[in-house]
Order: sequence, then structure tokens, then C-alpha cells
Amino acid sequence: MLGRTYERENCSAARALEVIGERWSLLILRNALYAGSTRFNQFQRSLGIASNILTTRLDWLVQSGLMESRSATDGTETREYVLTAKGLDLEPVILALSAWGDRWSAPDGPPIIYHHSDCGGQVHQYLKCDRCQQSPEPGYITAMPGPGMPVTA
Repeated sequence: MLGRTYERENCSAARALEVIGERWSLLILRNALYAGSTRFNQFQRSLGIASNILTTRLDWLVQSGLMESRSATDGTETREYVLTAKGLDLEPVILALSAWGDRWSAPDGPPIIYHHSDCGGQVHQYLKCDRCQQSPEPGYITAMPGPGMPVTA
């Protein structure tokens, strides 16, 4: 089994994968974002995931600060799992991953189309340069050291 951490990588993508890279994690977050799932049984029913795995994933998402667990609002002893601001910030990631899947893994067309709830328009994820406002083509983005990269001799 692969480890959860990438200690040798000083890379934000690797750090993000340490949190959300396990199987089921993004699907749980997707269902919390778009299907209104908040309860254990809702996630389990919609995903068909084993209860022990779901428990582990939900506990990890709470521990990582992507979701919070709280008492249900209906007064039952049921727990609800609600996205935090940190979890909501993954929405563009899910949209981008879905767009890639629509293009390369959906032979019959997109199984889910995301719409803006206010106006009904279809939502897309785009890259844009902050200087020229262009959308760079693949291969025209360069990675350069940022302030979090240690200086090496």
C-alpha cells in the first residue's frame, strides 16, 4: 500500500494529495457539495462505500479541517458532516477533474453538468494569466520557485 505522505516533495500539489488523494475522498466532498449529502447513511447509500472505509474517510476529512462533524439539526443523535471553508475551496478542483473526465473518460458525454444556481448557466473551470488575461495552452505554463521554496547552495 502506498504511503500517505510525500516527505521529499516541497510541492503544494503533493501536500494536497496527502489530504485528499485517497480513494473516495473527492467523491465524498463532491457529494457534500452537489448532492446535499451530510449524513453517514446518505454518503454510504449514494457511493456504495463500505462503512469502515467511510468512517475512516470522514474522520480524516474532519481531522484535516475539510469537514466538521456536528449534531444533526433535527434533534436526533445523528451526526452531520458539513464542509468547512477549506473544504468548499476544493470546488474548482472537482470541476477541473470532472472536465478532464468528461473529455477523456466519458464516451457517451458528460454524466453530470454543473450549472450556476442563480442563472442556470453552465459552469466551467478556466486557467487565466493574471498579467495578460490569456488562457495559456497546455505546455505554455512554466513552474518557478516561489517564496516557500528553500534556497539551496
